[in-house]
Amino acid sequence: MGDAELDEFRRIYERHVDHVRTGDMKAAIAEMVAANLPTVFDGVDVPREAVDSATIVGIRADGDLRIGETVYRLGDRSIGLRSIWELHDGQWLAARLENFDLPGGGE
Repeated sequence: MGDAELDEFRRIYERHVDHVRTGDMKAAIAEMVAANLPTVFDGVDVPREAVDSATIVGIRADGDLRIGETVYRLGDRSIGLRSIWELHDGQWLAARLENFDLPGGGE
């Protein structure tokens, strides 16, 4: 995979994170695999509204998947959220979500 392909995904992921940061959950959900929506949030701590800040801490390729990791800071806590993206009909969509431990315990 070339740098251009990862740069393209980076732009998509940055836009997605900005939707979450500003609380535009409708736009964020539109960038997810529709068939996975019934269960994608099960057991995963995710922001439900606009957050104080969002810091992207990792973007990488893993075979045919793309993975983005962001720390979202809410008023009382922080959430480490990893999204695993798949290519569907030429469009990158978030297919799975999982939390990750924050360095230093999270705050």
